Amino acid sequence: MGYIEELRALVGHRRLILAGASCVIRNDRGELLLQQRVYPEGRWCFPGGLMELGESVQETARREVYEETGITVGALRLIGVYSGADHLCRAANGDEWYVVNTSFLAEDWMGEPRVNDAESVRLQWVRPEDMPETLVRSHREILRDYQNMIKHE
Repeated sequence: MGYIEELRALVGHRRLILAGASCVIRNDRGELLLQQRVYPEGRWCFPGGLMELGESVQETARREVYEETGITVGALRLIGVYSGADHLCRAANGDEWYVVNTSFLAEDWMGEPRVNDAESVRLQWVRPEDMPETLVRSHREILRDYQNMIKHE
């Protein structure tokens, strides 16, 4: 059992504040790797997830990317930190939490993307201007900040 499951056993469905990390993975064609999630059903997002005890946000990003895509990430560049009232998450079982998400850009990576059936329906490389309508709302904010970041390089 992981940290979050242990915490939930103690507090039930009560609202929590949880830390997480996500990663915008860019290939040499400028496309970004998206993950179509099992939950929330059919929604697209950048790979990422919640922190385990003792991890740094960078370690969380690397672990989550590997678990969800099979890709090993090297150097990370900070895109931004996202939190606040708009970042309330609700699970189908009634769990609620506010997430503080640290998002990174990864251009240094290796491996072939593969779907983890427990978390993803599919993975797809997408040009930033062709993002699906069902991109998770909070990840649109990450996309905007990513685009502003690379515009100023």
